[in-house]
Amino acid sequence: MSDLALLETIQSVLEKHFEPDAVFQAVLPQIGEVLKCDRCFLYLRNPQTHFGKVAYCWRRDHTIPDIAEYEWKLEPDLLRQEDPLFAAALRTEASIYIEDVETANPKVVNKEFERENFGHRALIHAHLCQDGQLWGILQPCVFGEKRIWSDFDRAVITQLESELTPLVVSYINVNSMSAF
Repeated sequence: MSDLALLETIQSVLEKHFEPDAVFQAVLPQIGEVLKCDRCFLYLRNPQTHFGKVAYCWRRDHTIPDIAEYEWKLEPDLLRQEDPLFAAALRTEASIYIEDVETANPKVVNKEFERENFGHRALIHAHLCQDGQLWGILQPCVFGEKRIWSDFDRAVITQLESELTPLVVSYINVNSMSAF
């Protein structure tokens, strides 16, 4: 299957579904397949209240940990200090492509934090930002081996950032308020 056909599978999901929940459930498996990842999850957060959750998590198979959360949780105050990737996302910096957690710059990746909380070896930390605020993080990742993220992978993520962010904002505005 060509790169164009792979992109078309994601685009068809985005055109077929209109409700954020339906889009997220349908698109994560497509992202995982297109990017040849082991897991792809979507962290959603309310930038005003700092409550968030991993609302959606696709896994290639049952051996990959499911990190979905069903309850909104207050982000720990120390998270910004413990996780440089999250701190960069809060600053609405460009998405970050980590080829190898084990050898990445410690100013960019806290290797121990990643091991304890996620277990992946390579990841994309895609920041879903609007109006200077972080609303979500899309995180495709690979276990067991490093991964060089291609220009194609980067193009897919750039497209997804613009397509998914308005849906994430809409989802949070409708769904997170009832949790507080």
